Amino acid sequence: VCGFAVIGPKSKLVVDQVAEQDLSGLSFMACDQIDIGLISAHVARLSITGELGFEINCRMGDHIALRRLLLEAGNVQCIREVGFNALLSTRIEKSFGIWSTEFTQDRTPRMTGLDRWISFDKGAFIGRDAAILARDGNSPSKSQVTLELEDGDSDASGYEPVWSKSGKMVGFVTSGAYAHTLQKSIAMALIDTELATPGSDLIVHVVGKERNARVICNSPYDPRGSAMRKG
Repeated sequence: VCGFAVIGPKSKLVVDQVAEQDLSGLSFMACDQIDIGLISAHVARLSITGELGFEINCRMGDHIALRRLLLEAGNVQCIREVGFNALLSTRIEKSFGIWSTEFTQDRTPRMTGLDRWISFDKGAFIGRDAAILARDGNSPSKSQVTLELEDGDSDASGYEPVWSKSGKMVGFVTSGAYAHTLQKSIAMALIDTELATPGSDLIVHVVGKERNARVICNSPYDPRGSAMRKG
């Protein structure tokens, strides 16, 4: 299975041109089996960038044809192909974590904020007892936060140490990038919970240099998520 993400304010106009079914019923965060031309695809109304978007997955053998269809349909909208670093920058602006950086097997949902997606009243499921214990017990020792770094020549990328102002190592960066929309250096980090409140001043070592950093509210770009829900 492989696919593409079609992202941006005009993404629905592009996908509408090639989808054989009406997309008006595909609500935010929904997924459906939809024919894209002659290609049977899984289409999800979601985006890792914080903008209106669709993730379209198909069989490996249909990958080239799907790409051609999307580029042709988006030509009038001036569609452009972008790579990993562009997606990284936009997801950091939204404080969107991904597997292997923010989300790993040794971190609990409460540490990373994923506990808001747990339905505790749906009955038994694997990990329910541990999740309830984490929910009702003491706060976790570490928590995921978003940091704004002072201007510098480079940006954090991952595993840079985070220090308190008193010189204690309190965590590490999980992801980082220059946020072009915000025009700031932004990072996500796992740090001591006692410092995980907006306004906490910290230090991050980036390429061997100390950079002042501050915990900020998550999702600094479009915190209400309005752009993702348009269309």
